[in-house]
Amino acid sequence: MSLSAPTLASLATALGGRATLIADDAGMAPYLREPRKRFHAPAAAVVLPHDIAAVQALCRWANAEGVGLIPQGGNTGLVGGQVPVRGDEIIVSLARLDRVRGIDAAAGHMTLEAGVILENAHKAAEAAGAMFPLWIASQGSARIGGILAANAGGVQVLAYGNARELTLGVEAVLADGRLYNGLNALKKDNTGYDLKDLLVGSEGTLGIITAATLKLLPLPEGYETALINVADPAAALRLFTVLRDRLGSRLTAFELVPRFGIDLQLRHGMIPTDPAASLSPWYVLAELSRATGTPEGALTAALEAELTGGGLNDAVIADSESSRQLMWRMREQMSDVQSREGASIKHDVSVPIAAVPTLIAEGEAVAARLVPGIRPCPFGHMGDGNIHFNFSQPVGADGKAFMAGADIIHDAIYAIVARLGGSISAEHGIGQLKTGLLKQAKDPVALEMMRAIKTALDPNGILNPGKVLG
Repeated sequence: MSLSAPTLASLATALGGRATLIADDAGMAPYLREPRKRFHAPAAAVVLPHDIAAVQALCRWANAEGVGLIPQGGNTGLVGGQVPVRGDEIIVSLARLDRVRGIDAAAGHMTLEAGVILENAHKAAEAAGAMFPLWIASQGSARIGGILAANAGGVQVLAYGNARELTLGVEAVLADGRLYNGLNALKKDNTGYDLKDLLVGSEGTLGIITAATLKLLPLPEGYETALINVADPAAALRLFTVLRDRLGSRLTAFELVPRFGIDLQLRHGMIPTDPAASLSPWYVLAELSRATGTPEGALTAALEAELTGGGLNDAVIADSESSRQLMWRMREQMSDVQSREGASIKHDVSVPIAAVPTLIAEGEAVAARLVPGIRPCPFGHMGDGNIHFNFSQPVGADGKAFMAGADIIHDAIYAIVARLGGSISAEHGIGQLKTGLLKQAKDPVALEMMRAIKTALDPNGILNPGKVLG
């Protein structure tokens, strides 16, 4: 739904030349194409603010006019939080707010604007001799604002926490254009409600994050990485307990990988060679980060003890950075390869770590009963209980027909997750995809509190309408 010429003129006047305004279909198209191609509503316009004042001016104008604003970072979200629902909203791309405002490696923090790409954040930290320990598959395009808005996790949550735990302070523009200046580097600030934690994970529904102060950690001296054969998820859980007890916080990643996913990548030419030591139905990708001055070989010693004691039957230790990168490339492509194989039904769920084997066993069994020939591909962050429980279509099946029956698979998996005390969204958020599910799964009192907060901060409902609470 296009804005009228007078409305566009009014918007341009409000922005005062401090933003790029795009209103033609061709120019807006890249901002509407989200990764899973599930959402297809148009936008009224796209605005790229050049500075914080432009974001404030835009919010003031939209609040007065009753126009919805959709904050967008790198457009990598998987639940439709960054694209329109109704077709009359304005997308606010933070891509041009991409300055590194400051880095203090000695004090352990850096301040970045919302448009900084995660990979560039890593490079900036490393250039200062430090590490920002949040790693996700889309780090070459995901931007800091979107990462914080979704409270992204990734492969090192086990040791370092998700985005919320790595954020010291945020700056955000509220619905009426006021600027919340919550940027600070304090590790202790007990002065009332933690507004930073409220904004991180709010998916742009309470404010538009424009900058953040993030934690930095010392750069590891090196890594020890292994791809380990395990018989099943229960064996993986036992191995996790052993490695966590032996290695403590040095164990920074523990990822569950099915053989099915490796075979798909080999078939589609996405990896040059098989990174595993030998065939196994399941694997664990484990990584230890070695601090300066600590001896090498701790992960190897732990695995050798398990091999000697009969707890494991095979493993391969990365003997070079290239072999380590191959292992991680295989893990990061686990979801993408399913698109090459056909249609896939996906779930981003979490359960208590001890319940992961039960989730996978029961989920695979019920899916096989519902759709004979369905091909499970559960993988992910077993060390923190977050499993991406995906299912590829049966061989030779019609993809559209398979996806038409997705709801029965969703209902079955979410019922198991609920019974195990888990969450329907571990790290991807709610967006527009799971608003109905949230109403079913969330505690009614919690929903009332969330609605009260939304009403207080955004009474006219202009910030990311149709997302989270619907």
